[in-house]
Amino acid sequence: MECPGQPRSWGLAIGLPNALVALALPILLAVATGLVQPAQAQTFSVIHNFSGGQDGAAPMAGLTVDQGGNLYGSAARGGNVGACGGIGCGIVFRLAKGNSGWVLTPLYSFAGGKDGTSPQANVVFAADGSLTSTTYWGGGTCDQNPDGCGTIFKLQPPASACKTSLCPWTETVLHQFNGSDGAGPVGTVIFDPTGNLYGAATAGGFRNGGTVFELAPSGSARVIYSPYGYPGGGVIRDSTGNLYGTAFSGGNGQGSVYELTPAGAGWIGINLYDFANGSDAGYPWAGLIFDQAGNLYGSTTAGGSGNGGTVFRMTASNGNWIFDTLYSFTGPGDSRFVVGPLGSLVMDSAGSLYGTTFADGAHGLGAVFKLTPSNDSWTFTSLHDFTGGSDGAYPYSNLVFDASGNLYGTASQGGTSANCSGGCGVVFEIKP
Repeated sequence: MECPGQPRSWGLAIGLPNALVALALPILLAVATGLVQPAQAQTFSVIHNFSGGQDGAAPMAGLTVDQGGNLYGSAARGGNVGACGGIGCGIVFRLAKGNSGWVLTPLYSFAGGKDGTSPQANVVFAADGSLTSTTYWGGGTCDQNPDGCGTIFKLQPPASACKTSLCPWTETVLHQFNGSDGAGPVGTVIFDPTGNLYGAATAGGFRNGGTVFELAPSGSARVIYSPYGYPGGGVIRDSTGNLYGTAFSGGNGQGSVYELTPAGAGWIGINLYDFANGSDAGYPWAGLIFDQAGNLYGSTTAGGSGNGGTVFRMTASNGNWIFDTLYSFTGPGDSRFVVGPLGSLVMDSAGSLYGTTFADGAHGLGAVFKLTPSNDSWTFTSLHDFTGGSDGAYPYSNLVFDASGNLYGTASQGGTSANCSGGCGVVFEIKP
């Protein structure tokens, strides 16, 4: 499984299956994306350029903010550059704001063995203060990949005070995927109130179509659902314990939104909506979010009236769900091309939605956008169109707010480093 548009120098297997999406980076670079939307008065800045060395390269996930305003994230390559063919197996990092700007500290560099390879999901804080996430590869051999089907891990800070800024955190592998229980996890994991962890793996399981998994605090793991449609965005949980997610090629083959309901010792899964790859678009990769009323919001990577993917809403009504397309992005004429969002949306207190597109925007290299509700319509604003230069290109990232309302995210390519073909990627900030 190789994701179109990935940094070619890394040879990463990231996300979207080629068998389902006919897309390649040279094609993307030639795509004309149509009308340029007006930009809002925002200040865009790059706060870290990855170099491909100990600081990592090719960030595929978004960021997590702690109470002190520090940012935590992962990069799929770099770190221990002697491993994984000499280009590094990826890192988890922290960015802290100092007097002279932001300073990146590597917290852990993967070695490419049982500890995991190529982290591509957001890191999240567990109740004990540790960081938890997944790696796409590593963890030991499995049928799908001799390099391993991925891991679930946690990182803990050093037990004693560190005298330098480079003290690594301690990794504990919580689970090694074996293929039958999943392979290639990339979506963000979540915890329920009792400490059970839930997430999704893009492959493995029934007919190699992906799994939704549960990891108990005891370390016991099990598959609770096999969407058979490459679930890529993880799951979210409502107040009653139901789980919701998307499957890239579920339903009729163009993607689905599914719900899992606990039933005794097991789970019952149903599709709430099946995409038709027409005006409602298709191939959702990002996860879902809730608003305060319990409505679901998500996005698709392709299709829609502009053939560039969509943002959609599903409104709960008398036990049913009503589907609405809120906005269609402009892309190439072929609805199979991945252009739209790969990262989940985020909503502010006013109900506006924010996100990134993978290859939309004025230059076809991705964009940061805002959708503002007004009565029954939504107004689109481009906050930044990536150029592929020092500002970055091809963001897979979701966005995150800090306490001051600043937005943060990553772009997988671009930046100032010449150590990676197409650039090693960036972390960016958008101030209101």
